[in-house]
Amino acid sequence: MSARLLVVDDIPANVKLLEAKLTQEYYEVITANSGKEAIERAKEESPDVILLDVMMPDMNGFETCRALREDHATAHIPIIMVTALSEKKDRIQGLEAGADDFLTKPVNDMALFARVKSLVRLKVMVDELRLRGQTGIEFGMDNALDKSKIVEARIMVIDDDVVESRKMLEKLANFTQNIFSISEPIDVIDKLIANNIDVVLVSTQMSDFDGLRVCSQIRGNEATRSISIIGVVDEMDTKSIIKGLEIGVNDYITSPVDVNELLARVKTQIKRKRYQDALRTNFRTSVSLAVTDGLTGLYNRRYMDTHLENLMNECVEKDRSMCAMMIDIDHFKMVNDTHGHDVGDEVIKQFAERIGHNMRPADMVVRYGGEEFTVILPGTNLESGALVAERIRQRIANLPFKVNTPDGKLEKTCSIGITTLNRAGGDTPALLIKRADEALLEAKRTGRNKVVALPNLYPKPQK
Repeated sequence: MSARLLVVDDIPANVKLLEAKLTQEYYEVITANSGKEAIERAKEESPDVILLDVMMPDMNGFETCRALREDHATAHIPIIMVTALSEKKDRIQGLEAGADDFLTKPVNDMALFARVKSLVRLKVMVDELRLRGQTGIEFGMDNALDKSKIVEARIMVIDDDVVESRKMLEKLANFTQNIFSISEPIDVIDKLIANNIDVVLVSTQMSDFDGLRVCSQIRGNEATRSISIIGVVDEMDTKSIIKGLEIGVNDYITSPVDVNELLARVKTQIKRKRYQDALRTNFRTSVSLAVTDGLTGLYNRRYMDTHLENLMNECVEKDRSMCAMMIDIDHFKMVNDTHGHDVGDEVIKQFAERIGHNMRPADMVVRYGGEEFTVILPGTNLESGALVAERIRQRIANLPFKVNTPDGKLEKTCSIGITTLNRAGGDTPALLIKRADEALLEAKRTGRNKVVALPNLYPKPQK
C-alpha cells in the first residue's frame, strides 16, 4: 500500500538515509528539518504517517508531537518517533506526548516497514470515516470527536503467565476498574463481546495457545474488529512483532513488561479507539441526517426515492400487492398564517406520530415535503389499504391537536389519495407516486377530509 510519509530530522544525513529506505519500499517521502517546519508541512501535505526525531534544536520531538496532537487538522495523523534515545523513560515520554510508537536507532528495517504499513492502514480507515462523517461535522457534531476521552475504559488481559498477568492487572487497576483476565482464550470472541472490551492485551508466549492466532480471530470477527489489540511479545521475537502488525495488531509491548510503558501504550490505544468510535457514530448520525426528516424523525423523500424501487421489485418478484398513499393536511397554510410556524411545526409533528401509530414495521412512512406525507404498504391490496387510510383520516379528524394557542387545541382534517402497484409490468416509482397524488388531488377537489382510491391505470398485458 503506497502512502505519503513525512520524515523529520535536523541532521540531513539521517533524513537522506530514511528517505532512501522508504522510497525503495515505494512510499512517497516528504521531509522537514525542524519541529516548526514539520507542523507546517503536516498541515499542508496531510501525510499518512510522520517519522519524527526527538533531539532537535529550538523545538524537540516531544514538543512537536504534542503540538501536532493539539491541532485538529493534524491530530489524527499517526506518529512514530525514531531516535537514538534508548531509555525507557524517553519511550514513555514519547508515548505520553502522543506518539503511536517509539523506535530506537539503529532501527530494524523490517520492523519499521511493518509498523509504517500498520499505521498507514489505520490512517486510511480513519480518513474514510472522517470523510463519510463530514456532513455531521458541518452540522456541528465535531465536539463528539474528543480523542482525550479515556474514562471507563474496559480492558482484557489474555496470558497464562500468572505472575506477568498479575503485574499488568495491578498497574491497570490504577487507571480503570473494568479489567478482565483470562488464561485460556477459549470462546474469546464471546467474552470480548459480553464485556464490551476496548483494548485487549494478548501474550504471544502462552504455552498451549497461539497468541497471534487469537489476535487474528479477534481482528477477523466483525463484532470484535474495532477492538484495539496490544501484543505482549518477547523482546527478541522480531518475527512475531512483524507478523502481529501484519495481521492487524495495533501495538505491542515487550516482556518483561515495564508497567509504566504498558499504561502509556494502553492509554494511546484507548484514545485512538474512542476517536474511531466517535467517527463511526458521527458517520451513522450523518447517514441518519441524510435520510430522515429533522422535524418528524420520519424518512425523507431522498430515502424513499432510493428505497421504493427495491420494495416494488420485491413485491413484483414475490407477486405481492403494494399500496401507496399520499396524505395532505387540509388548509395547512391557514395554521401558519394564523398561529405562526411554531404551531404549524407542532401540528406536523403530532400528525406524523398519528400516522406512525397506524403502521406496521414493514411499512414506510415518509415526509414527502411541507404538509404532505407518503405511506408505502408492502403486501397490502387496495381494499385493505383504503381501510388503513380511512383509519388515519378518522384519527386526524376526531382528535384535536394539542398546540400552543390560547385554547390549547386545534382541529384539523386531512385528505388521502391511495393507489396500488401494477404487478403486470411497466410500473415505476414515479408513476406509482403520481397516481397516488392524482387520487389525493381528487379528494381535495371533491370536498377534502376524505379518502379516494385510484386503481393502477395499466391494463394487464394480452397473452
